[in-house]
Amino acid sequence: MKPQTFSTEIGGRELIISTGKLAGQANGAVTVRYGDTVILATATMSRIQREGIDFFPLLVDYEERLYAAGKIKSSRFMKREGRASDDAILTARMVDRSIRPLFDHKVRNDVQVVITVLSWDQENDSDILALIGASAALSMSNIPWDGPIAAVRVGRINGEWVLNPTYEARGKSELDLVLSAKHDQQVMIEASGSEVQEDVMLEALNFAQKHVQKVIKLVEDVQKAVGKDKIKPDINVLTDEEKAAHEKLRAKVLAFSAGKLGAIWKIKDKKLREEAVTDLTAKLDEVLKADNDVTKEQRLDGKHLIEEYLDEEARRMVLEDGLRVDGRKIDEVRPLSSEVALVPRTHGSGLFQRGETQVMSLVTLGSPGDEQTLDGMELTGKKRYMHHYNFPGYSVGEVQPLRGAGRREIGHGALAEKAILPVLPNKEDFPYTIRVVSEVLSSNGSTSQASTCGSTLALMDAGVPIKAPVAGIAMGLITDPKTGKYKVLTDIQGIEDHAGDMDYKVAGTAQGITAIQMDIKLGGIPISVSEEALAGAKKARLQILEVMAKAIAEPRKELSPYAPRIITVKIDPEKIRQVIGKGGETINKIIDECGGIDVIKIDIEQDGMVYLTSTNAAMADKAKNWIENIVKDLKVGEVYDGVVTDIIKDRMRGNEIGAIVEVLPGKDGMVHVSNISMQHVVNVSDVLHIGDKVKVKVMEVDIERGKVSLSMKALDPAYTGEPERPRRDYGRGHGPSGFRDRGPRRDDRGGGTRF
Repeated sequence: MKPQTFSTEIGGRELIISTGKLAGQANGAVTVRYGDTVILATATMSRIQREGIDFFPLLVDYEERLYAAGKIKSSRFMKREGRASDDAILTARMVDRSIRPLFDHKVRNDVQVVITVLSWDQENDSDILALIGASAALSMSNIPWDGPIAAVRVGRINGEWVLNPTYEARGKSELDLVLSAKHDQQVMIEASGSEVQEDVMLEALNFAQKHVQKVIKLVEDVQKAVGKDKIKPDINVLTDEEKAAHEKLRAKVLAFSAGKLGAIWKIKDKKLREEAVTDLTAKLDEVLKADNDVTKEQRLDGKHLIEEYLDEEARRMVLEDGLRVDGRKIDEVRPLSSEVALVPRTHGSGLFQRGETQVMSLVTLGSPGDEQTLDGMELTGKKRYMHHYNFPGYSVGEVQPLRGAGRREIGHGALAEKAILPVLPNKEDFPYTIRVVSEVLSSNGSTSQASTCGSTLALMDAGVPIKAPVAGIAMGLITDPKTGKYKVLTDIQGIEDHAGDMDYKVAGTAQGITAIQMDIKLGGIPISVSEEALAGAKKARLQILEVMAKAIAEPRKELSPYAPRIITVKIDPEKIRQVIGKGGETINKIIDECGGIDVIKIDIEQDGMVYLTSTNAAMADKAKNWIENIVKDLKVGEVYDGVVTDIIKDRMRGNEIGAIVEVLPGKDGMVHVSNISMQHVVNVSDVLHIGDKVKVKVMEVDIERGKVSLSMKALDPAYTGEPERPRRDYGRGHGPSGFRDRGPRRDDRGGGTRF
């Protein structure tokens, strides 16, 4: 295919889509450039269907390449990129959530979208380009997909909207919103904010919807110019005879289930309801087994039809009766409960339950050195707050092997983390590294938002001074495509997520929104649905916050007795090397003599801030005093308790002229023999020995020469400050300063004698 390029201006920069040059064997392939950030997006579909599956097999991979940022992996032993970073997984999930609703979910051909970052300019995030590239590659390909879509990022700085802000600008923004849209329909939302009001968020969505149209037009231009005809994969192709048999089966299942489905949905307990469905399916199987006209394959289809009819009944109840499967009203939140301080030795713990969804969150406080080091293509530096989410099989009554965190766990954990970040204290005010782990103990809808609530409880229980409690809720949607009628649901449970059309998660404080994540199963939703969802989420959020406040209204004033304490010391950055010492000798000595690494940790920042983290207050104070003494400047007139470390002899004659006394760690001075005592001292070793503890006074500090003169005699009450009179007997041939006395000689100029 002949290379072609398409471009438009968006956010003050040129957005360029190119195709026809790279990856020609993929069904669709484009490069997208914005500034100097460039990605390659490819879309591929298998030629044959995958057998034995009942889902649409879509796979989205986002590949960060370190060469894109001019980096080589920092590991000494592994230089190839390995497992995808959390940031890469979150970007892949965002692309997946944007494109998946526009596929026919009856397709069983494998579809894979791969986005590879080729260049990153440190200004423009590649995630927006990944969304646009995936849309363009799918649109121009022959893969059946009901696109295109496009995406933009919106920020708000000093009350002004900013389109596709750079990394630097995003750091100043009170809002970070990513919207994927199809003309006037919203397809995916990912947002975080500093307690953003609902009306401001709606304004942001409208602003994004307006400006995304230009990008959609660009992708449409690509599709018109180079797009291939869409293929029609075989989707349940039935003969006339098979169609007739299937219709008979549907009639039999419908007759059997008549009047029974509504009764099942009146069962509020999830486990009992699932048992009722299992019993109904088993009875249907017995009925079909007794029917000689029904095959084994049709009996299996009968089970799927029961599930289909149950979903249809759940939707009908909402739209026609205004009731939900558990009997709740449309805007009713399930029963709530909150507890704190459940686990004795953790630094903080909280238990949050909404209906049958139950999450326990636990907090661990660590030293600044426990921060996570980020070494990815885009994200580098340190991360001091981490939220980890675990979803074991027992939470849904199933047996599942434990294989570590998957994409779902990483995504849900990141959402709860994003919701809490805006209310965390600054490092200057609370220098701890904070890790929260949310254990999902029971699941029936929106465990990510239950994790947000549980994390808030645990953080307050741990004494972390968060600015305000955060709670979250998931809103849902049931629509009738024939009439356009719809209902927005508050606090959706599992079946409403499965059978419904939307999962709209909103987290925030009483003042405003801190995080949003919206996914749909439709081709898109109008902004009016977002408006209703945000309003309903706020009402539910305030209700949840009231319940949480009954368990704990504000952060505890004191940390757990098992949590470490951090003492800070600010030193001159020029003196950091003195604290560390040659090869770390000094700092390691401090740690060893203050209980070892298990008792105390010392972290030194480049600005001279020193953090002492310890579970032993006495050892922390000892280390603090030690460091302060290392960097302290000696001043004339100060008195110290020192230790004799050496006896100094005259290099020419060998007589002892003074003692070296260490007054502070790494700082010493000399006590001249004449300043040891009010009494005459001939040999220093007659009075002082190495290891002796003595009290000395600083008499002189020569900064240029690095010399310090000390005196013991100056502390004697009889000392008047008068210098000691020179004595003639300094030792054979030597004067008081240790220089050789050459004896009397005649002064030829004056005739006198001088010494």
